[in-house]
Amino acid sequence: MAASREVSAMIRQGFISDPAFSSFSPSRTPAATAAVLARVLGSPNSKTLLSPPPSFTTTNSPPTAQPQPPPTTTTSSSHNAAGARPSQHPTLFQMMSEEQALEQFRQKSQSKVSKILREFESFNGFGMGMGDVRLTVVGREGYKVSIDVHKKVLMEKSVFFRENLKGKEKGAMHSVEISECDDVEIYLEALVFMYCDDLKKRLVGVGVSKALALLKVCAAIKFEAGIASCLEYLEAVPWSEDEEEKVISDLSELDLIDSATESLLQRVSSSEPSTSATAAADDIFSKLLNGVLQSKDEKARREMKALLSRLFREDSSSSSDHDHTNNKLDVSKDALYSLCQQCITCLTLTLSEVACVDDNISRNHDRGGIMSEIAREAENLQWIVEILIGKKLGDDFVQLWADQKELASLHSKIPTMYRHEISKVTAQLCIAIGRGQILVQKETRFGLLSTWLEALYEDFGWMRRASRSVDKKLVEDGLSQTILTLPLLQQQGILINWFDRFLNKGDDCPNLQRAFEIWWRRAFVRQYACERDDSELQITVSDYPN
Repeated sequence: MAASREVSAMIRQGFISDPAFSSFSPSRTPAATAAVLARVLGSPNSKTLLSPPPSFTTTNSPPTAQPQPPPTTTTSSSHNAAGARPSQHPTLFQMMSEEQALEQFRQKSQSKVSKILREFESFNGFGMGMGDVRLTVVGREGYKVSIDVHKKVLMEKSVFFRENLKGKEKGAMHSVEISECDDVEIYLEALVFMYCDDLKKRLVGVGVSKALALLKVCAAIKFEAGIASCLEYLEAVPWSEDEEEKVISDLSELDLIDSATESLLQRVSSSEPSTSATAAADDIFSKLLNGVLQSKDEKARREMKALLSRLFREDSSSSSDHDHTNNKLDVSKDALYSLCQQCITCLTLTLSEVACVDDNISRNHDRGGIMSEIAREAENLQWIVEILIGKKLGDDFVQLWADQKELASLHSKIPTMYRHEISKVTAQLCIAIGRGQILVQKETRFGLLSTWLEALYEDFGWMRRASRSVDKKLVEDGLSQTILTLPLLQQQGILINWFDRFLNKGDDCPNLQRAFEIWWRRAFVRQYACERDDSELQITVSDYPN
């Protein structure tokens, strides 16, 4: 049964056996063909034949070229899609275009194959005589290559051929055909491997895609030296992101020994246990984030903030698209909240120092230094909060920010020009609540506004004038939506207070007219009554005879 399954697998791969091989059915793998081709190219007595792809049958006699079948044409997909003309014959222009494109592809493929064959004309002096296996490779693109190769080389280099050619009659010429090959050039390159002494040198500059194709061929015919050389090449060269995906995908499909691919895959995977990997990743994330927060160079700090923000957004998007993926490593909630607490502590200490100054700040301290230090910590906090919101972890921070009574008290004692960056955090949270990105209880929402709304009112003018990053309309909409999620009496208290403030401050106060209108209609026009239904629901259960 095992031998039968192996033969079936070989046939599926495309290697059609010669009747002279009797029970031998080598696989139709690109590697098998390549190995055979290589033999012939190295021999001075080898015969090569390039011709269009005929319908070929394996025999013990030398193969002959048969007339090329006409190119296959297809009807326009647009006609079939529309359903108007279901069986339309191709136009003359379509037929000519298809034939021209096919011919160009054939010429290109034949050119690459011919180049390899010409290269092997220089490999003389093997002293092996004529090849004793006639191999024909038929490509999908419209040509075939017939070449004589040596059974001895195949058996020395390939476990597959050694197992299947062993015991065959010596001196007899065997014919093998490989049909519908995706890339004849790869078969020929694998043949090069079979005849090459310095495989590493041969691979220099071939590229990742070609090395993978050669690896597949070598693996199919169990050409161990070729497999090892391809893996060594792939381990040594850089990969693009697309190539990395292909390397991982192709290696997972090949039946290779784990130890052979372990070194290669160390580039993209870690052998650490999952728990250790998670802890290590979280430690790395924390160090990176903390490094940005403590950066001395402002330009570099902005650039690294933008980079990490983009990477975290990509991770969040990937997680939402693949919720079933459990092995993804990400920064932990605890690490992010630890950094938030660190920023809040620094802000509290800085504002405490400033508030304790008895004389004018500009005379006792470096005014620019104070502004820079407060702004820096506030911006750091805004950045971490942005990451929390993006990862849907911001709910707990609303309560944490609402509990900062001491910081809010210190905030009121500092001139607006120094403190307005802190109020951006409140605006950030209101925008997220208004968009439904943060879901917290009404008590938490009211606590947030109770602690920080007055500060936001006071700083709004400076926020709008001093920072281009502040979208006035966005802040006003977020604040309005947050207020309107509260109970009606709380809305009333907040909006009546806003009404008086807006009359005195004008544009230096957020414009909450839309929220005021909605509250007005709720309170005086619609007047929804939450009347309790005291009626009792009566349920009667009756048994009915069958």
